[in-house]
Amino acid sequence: MTNLGDLEVFARVISTGSMSTAARALNLSPAVVSKRIKRLEDRLGTRLLQRTTRQISLTEAGQGFHERVLAVLAGLEEAEAFAAGRSSEVRGTLKISAPTSFGRMHIAPHLIRFMETHPELAINLVLSDDFTDIVGGGFDLAIRIAELTDSSLVARRLAPVRRVLCAAPGYIERYGVPKAIEDLKHHRCLPAHNQDSWRLKGPEGTINIRPEGMLVTNSSEVIREAVMSGLGIALRSTWDVGPELRAGRLVQVLPDYEGSSNVQLSAVYPSRQFLPAKVRLFIDFLADLYGPTPYWER
Repeated sequence: MTNLGDLEVFARVISTGSMSTAARALNLSPAVVSKRIKRLEDRLGTRLLQRTTRQISLTEAGQGFHERVLAVLAGLEEAEAFAAGRSSEVRGTLKISAPTSFGRMHIAPHLIRFMETHPELAINLVLSDDFTDIVGGGFDLAIRIAELTDSSLVARRLAPVRRVLCAAPGYIERYGVPKAIEDLKHHRCLPAHNQDSWRLKGPEGTINIRPEGMLVTNSSEVIREAVMSGLGIALRSTWDVGPELRAGRLVQVLPDYEGSSNVQLSAVYPSRQFLPAKVRLFIDFLADLYGPTPYWER
């Protein structure tokens, strides 16, 4: 039977991306870490890692093995918690990936309540607009706003996402209000930061529009500031611009067209037989916080 310590070493190497960093975290020498990885590969009869002088990466076999190792370690954590009668007393570190704007606006302000309830649990919140590799990045879970298609992951819906076309009053005064969807061709539109097309649901069904504008950026927050300044029309989520719409600092245009309802806010995590208590508690916390009608829609 494979040494469980070797599995922990392997998982730590992947989560840190470095044998030397993993060695320091485990209070081992790099040579010992390398030896234990080699012993694991010899026992399995396959290479798990591709090693270069600059980095390490998982092989195809290593990727699948890593997903299952995480399940084993998570199951041990759950078993220990159950046996000790402390399944609600979580500790350690919870590593979370979330979109930049959403994490800043709708996760960070509420962490104090969660962390005061679970004082032994540290939070590592990584904000990025990139589509994070949960397993490869060593994340416990990711918060995603998307149409989820990755069947290798488990997703729990947290809240609906409503996206509307909007512009600043100053833009409307200068360029007028588009009367029909075809009028967008004659307006200044602000493409999404990831260059995705606008998938809209309207009276004629679902349509796709790929806006072309003078502003190209990889930052969703730049697009937000641009539409607020009156630069053009953008497709924005109500969790992002709800207060501005209510206050009249932004105006919804073409209200018969909104973003696809297939896009939703979800908590995504690796498929595991036993979900770690820290992950389950945080997901439950967010689900209760947002609810079927999230506070930004009220």
